[in-house]
Amino acid sequence: MPRLFVALEVPRNAAMSLSLLRGGLQGARWIDVENFHITLRFIGDVDGRTADEVVDKLDRIERPEFQLSLAGVGSFGSKKPHSIYAGVSPAPEMYALQAEIERICQRLGLPADPRKFTPHVTLARLRNARLEDVVFYLSGRANFVSSPFTVNRFVLMSSKESVGGGPYVTEEVFPLFEAGPSFEAAAMDVHPR
Repeated sequence: MPRLFVALEVPRNAAMSLSLLRGGLQGARWIDVENFHITLRFIGDVDGRTADEVVDKLDRIERPEFQLSLAGVGSFGSKKPHSIYAGVSPAPEMYALQAEIERICQRLGLPADPRKFTPHVTLARLRNARLEDVVFYLSGRANFVSSPFTVNRFVLMSSKESVGGGPYVTEEVFPLFEAGPSFEAAAMDVHPR
């Protein structure tokens, strides 16, 4: 069974902006542009029945579309950096969606994600990169910002077991609804208090 995870896609224009950050760092293995994404919840290797239950529950999520932009560049692994990423601007709707997905996964018996949700797009995996080279790379790109984009769906993706970074396959697509001026009223009708 392939490894599953729930993600937000990075649209082409934002992915092309990210692609300009590639290069200039010894020991970096750059992620292919078509594999850029924002992981909302890693699920892992599950059996077919559990995968079907996850899809069924995710399909019931009713949330509005929202705006995101990518901002800043950083690294994971402070003393021994292992990856470079682009940050994601904070959006309350994204955090609410991620929290609902996390609750669904736990209700289905999947273990809680031990890491705090830190939205990001992985740009490169590092192997034997020198800390000073990483610091120099990051310092030249700290002011990166993409144009805002609309997130109108989230996806269930799979990956084959590899060293990370793809290729990824979109298994299921879950649309978010268009948030018009009467969104507040509609939300009250859908979820009465």
